[in-house]
Amino acid sequence: MGLIYGYDIYLRPRNIARALANLAELAPPARVVPPLELTLPGGERLVLPFTSHFKSDPVDCSTSSMLELDTSIMFGVDDAVYEYAEANGLEAEVDGRLRIGYVYLTIRFESLLHPRYASMEFWAATSAMSRMFAQSARVREVFTGLTAAGGGVCCLFDTGDGGPEQVCWLNGETTQEMVSGPRFPDLRALVATWADPDH
Repeated sequence: MGLIYGYDIYLRPRNIARALANLAELAPPARVVPPLELTLPGGERLVLPFTSHFKSDPVDCSTSSMLELDTSIMFGVDDAVYEYAEANGLEAEVDGRLRIGYVYLTIRFESLLHPRYASMEFWAATSAMSRMFAQSARVREVFTGLTAAGGGVCCLFDTGDGGPEQVCWLNGETTQEMVSGPRFPDLRALVATWADPDH
């Protein structure tokens, strides 16, 4: 098993459609796959430039607890992204952003940390991409930006091995505090800072 690093965004379930619309705006302008028709719990419908299990068949989540998407996201270029692109034969796009390959997304309509919050868990597809996720400020900006635009309460950098996680965004502010640190001795202490999801 290689490295599996990711960014986890926590948000109110009613904000998932908005967050997905914001995510779709980060997709490459030219896509060869057909659009994906998605029905969310509650009946709201979206059309996304992604796939689910690498297929474009319509997905109905009205009775599901989870959704898996294969996303393609454009990232700004810094040294870590440039080195990754150079090692993998990728070329920068015209606007200075770069498509780095698939980023897997698992949406839990009831998150593991708080059942009345949803989570969007973005996972790097390879160990090399995981290392870039850890090193790149531009990658981090994309995920904290998605958290802010989607009305999220928290964004965590997750190494996927059960070790300490880093808080990147919390209640409207960027931060770099560790879970298992003085402010947040555990995830329960972190979740206690989130607002009531019904407000």
